[in-house]
Amino acid sequence: MDKKLTFEEIFEQNERRIHYQIHKMHIHDPHKEFFQEGLVALWNAYETYQPDKGPMATYFNYTIRNRLIDRMRRNNRQHEIQQKAAHEQKTQLTDGNYHCSTDGPRSIAANQSLPLKDASFWKHIQPQLTDKQWKWVDYAIIQEVPYKTIAKQENTTVEAVKSWGRHVKKKLKDPHFRELLSFEGYDV
Repeated sequence: MDKKLTFEEIFEQNERRIHYQIHKMHIHDPHKEFFQEGLVALWNAYETYQPDKGPMATYFNYTIRNRLIDRMRRNNRQHEIQQKAAHEQKTQLTDGNYHCSTDGPRSIAANQSLPLKDASFWKHIQPQLTDKQWKWVDYAIIQEVPYKTIAKQENTTVEAVKSWGRHVKKKLKDPHFRELLSFEGYDV
């Protein structure tokens, strides 16, 4: 049989193969992107098929399936990159300096429960903090300096600066510490 089928004929006979592979792999394809990918794979398989290597149907299935897997991997990789970029942007915007509340994360500067600009409040607790904890309060809370800048200025890492802040927050939440300093009126 020397007569080669046209691609249109191959497509009519094998269109369901693409749909089958998409369904078998549980791919949600509302915009038909994966179907298009499968169609390109079918075309490539049609162009590169060698009859002496095995049955055409097996080659089509193999090519379509692997092309769909490659597309899923590209989509997943792209999604991960976008997630990392969004996380990095959020971290840069908040600089990790946020307070979790029932309304969701809010910048500490927006947290009205802390008397941020009340110098007497901070001077009242300063003796109870270590030097590094006080540096965090002074730079991050009072002066609103970004963590990266604090780390560079203090010749340390951003994680170390965040650790200073965690210790301060832990102290501020401790009922014994609050009682000791007599600032029960503040909701920290």
